Amino acid sequence: MRIVRTVLLCAVAGLFFAAPGGTASSQALATVRVGILTSTTDAPLWIADQYGYFKDEGLSVQFLTFNSGEAMIAPLSTGQLEVGGGSAAASLYNAVARGADVRLVADLGSDPPGYGFDQMLVRADLVKSGKYKSVRDLRGLTIATNALGSPSSTQLTKFLAKGGLTLDDVKHIYLPYTQHEVAMKNGSLDAASTIEPFATDMVKSGIAVKAAGDDEFYPNQEISVVMYGGAFVREHRDLGVKFMRAYIRGVRFYNDALAHGKLAGPNAAAVIKLLNDETKMDPAVLRDIVPTGANPDGKLNVASLREDLAAYKGWGLIEGNVTAEQTVDTSFAADAVKGLGPYRKKT
Repeated sequence: MRIVRTVLLCAVAGLFFAAPGGTASSQALATVRVGILTSTTDAPLWIADQYGYFKDEGLSVQFLTFNSGEAMIAPLSTGQLEVGGGSAAASLYNAVARGADVRLVADLGSDPPGYGFDQMLVRADLVKSGKYKSVRDLRGLTIATNALGSPSSTQLTKFLAKGGLTLDDVKHIYLPYTQHEVAMKNGSLDAASTIEPFATDMVKSGIAVKAAGDDEFYPNQEISVVMYGGAFVREHRDLGVKFMRAYIRGVRFYNDALAHGKLAGPNAAAVIKLLNDETKMDPAVLRDIVPTGANPDGKLNVASLREDLAAYKGWGLIEGNVTAEQTVDTSFAADAVKGLGPYRKKT
């Protein structure tokens, strides 16, 4: 079933959507509004839509595109959005501390061993000249992550620690991923934590050398999460479980497309076609990049969330007294898996 997407750059205030419960025009399907970033991490959601998993649960999903996960928090909290997908960044915890009614309910994107979607890159000329041989050689150099208080910043601390360094030993700056390549080219940036497909493109073009994937220095980090609005959690638990059941079926289909750190498994062709349709990324690029991982049971790595939040607090980025446990509700994924049974990878 193809859903018309609405582009939202900020919030959805003032727009009117069907509430959960459905209407005659939706043929008794309950409408669930889902915020997405239109990135490859949204693959399980698109799979669940295209292959009818949501419809099997009596749901009609309306995808709404946002420019950041942070922009989804307010509409999730006020009931203008039921579900969203984004990173568990400092901005999320600050919103919860201020009373935002949002829960983290499932893994949307992580980095199990072999699937280092976020990569530490070093400028190629530094490697060729011998100025960079190991992590300790980054001392005093300029390193970029994408945003203040994002999971990529905690990844950087983990990577630097392998060389006995801290953030105080480098010049840490923030640049959008789209600007990393230009900054590397003009020499204003020495290293960067960069996601796919930018990472592979920079390595193939000879601009940078891959030092390590995040799966090597921070495996199984909880990078991107499925979020439910508080009202959806409290007032429509039945729909929340149904949504999760369909979503996890999508995750498992996606996992059956993964093999050897690539989209190379039995379902790869179908997933590559879907991602090409939705993101317009070249199929050749999709076959070449390291894809993100996704837990086949939707399990959140709460220990990772706790560790990242502690880092944000240590950097003075958290305004209130909030805990990772305050934001988490793992019961929806647990109930969905009870109905689906254990995951058996297709070979």
